[in-house]
Amino acid sequence: MADTSYDVIIIGAGPGGYIAAIRAAQLGLKTAIVEREHLAGICSNWGCIPTKALLRSAEVMHLANEGKAYGIDISGAKPDLKAIVARSRGIAERMNGGVGMLMKKNKVDIIWGEAKFTKPNEIVVSKTTKTIMQPQAPAPKNAKGEGTYSAKHIIVATGARPRALPGFEPDGKLIWTYFEAMVPPEMPKSLLVMGSGAIGIEFASFYRTMGVDVTVVELMPQIMPVEDAEISKFAQKRLEKQGMKFILEAKVTKVEKSANSVTAHVEKKDGSVEKITADRMISAVGVQCNSENLGLEAIGVKLDRGAIAIDEYCRTNVAGVYAIGDVAGPPMLAHKAEHEAVICVEKIAGLNVHPLDKSRVPGCTYCHPQVASVGLTEAKAKEAGRDIRVGRFQFIANGKAVALGDDQGLVKTIFDKKTGELLGAHMVGPEVTELIQGFVIAMNLETTEEELMHTIFPHPTLSEAMKESVLDAYGRVLNM
Repeated sequence: MADTSYDVIIIGAGPGGYIAAIRAAQLGLKTAIVEREHLAGICSNWGCIPTKALLRSAEVMHLANEGKAYGIDISGAKPDLKAIVARSRGIAERMNGGVGMLMKKNKVDIIWGEAKFTKPNEIVVSKTTKTIMQPQAPAPKNAKGEGTYSAKHIIVATGARPRALPGFEPDGKLIWTYFEAMVPPEMPKSLLVMGSGAIGIEFASFYRTMGVDVTVVELMPQIMPVEDAEISKFAQKRLEKQGMKFILEAKVTKVEKSANSVTAHVEKKDGSVEKITADRMISAVGVQCNSENLGLEAIGVKLDRGAIAIDEYCRTNVAGVYAIGDVAGPPMLAHKAEHEAVICVEKIAGLNVHPLDKSRVPGCTYCHPQVASVGLTEAKAKEAGRDIRVGRFQFIANGKAVALGDDQGLVKTIFDKKTGELLGAHMVGPEVTELIQGFVIAMNLETTEEELMHTIFPHPTLSEAMKESVLDAYGRVLNM
């Protein structure tokens, strides 16, 4: 094969793209990956990883403030914003470099620039003209550049970007997206967050812990709208106790800017309008797929509300063209993208693979307290006509949580009353983003309530709350 001809080309080197490249190379396929900005994509550079670094700093700040409760007097603790941001950016750079090494290790060619389809099996790569992440990283050493490249199979993994609502377009100074919110030049005294999904709530949690006056506006009747209503309500009460303010069933209809602040007109459910002035505003109203300017329409690839339409194996309607991750639609999560990457490539290689079951994709929000879930909420289970049993167990009765001084939380499990099938698990509390995987495995293995109840959970651990929740669903709870 010529140097411009491959078995597989992946467009986009985010978590879906680079995992697809590695798996393709492992299966003996000649592989190239095209990237226009940063290896590792939004997730490692401006999303999942650097935000967790910021939230870790917030956690340390919280513990410092609560030091006396643990017998440790940490007087005068204060955040060093410059150092906090530098640590976060350093971690992002480390992850970026790690992906570069993985490409080299697996002999994946890197092509630097913007890709556009000319045929279903051919792309032209040109110099990057517009970036989402600023600034663009330099091209990796030995990366290929502009030219025409062909492959038997081309996978689109171009991700998504912050959604901009007309009239509230981020300007980088007063109205931020998550990019600007991660690298503030100075800490604002007040912050308005538009949207209470995972991104909005995580930034609200970070800034509130750092002493910022935070108000969150949400269109839906509950914060974190995709979560179980009971869990969202519990989380809201804990966040309000920390000083966060919420305005639900409301929308921002107008924003007025001054030199150093914004005034948002917030229309409430009853039609009244409240004016809220804040130093900065974060627009966290979702993301939109990066499906434009790829030449998809020219080769006949179907889109569904901006997302590339795919089947259960990530195949588009055009033979040889595939899509994975955010560009293929919700749930827009890095771990979903990675899983789709493996499914897609293994199907290309002719292996026997299981399609993605979106009902078993976990979701996590890293505020304090953390929130995590998988499967059906109680409301969705009832809407589906399922006869259910619901178990609940609060961390206040869990010895490890009490010892940690972090005992506010709840584990909720939902079972089919007839079959004992675990339909959903929902948590709020300490380290629940680490605990949820236990229930994900249980759902994938189609574990019944009896098998969960007969499983030994180590003591003392937070995980014991999981078993107690299952026991509670069947009237057998022991420690509450």
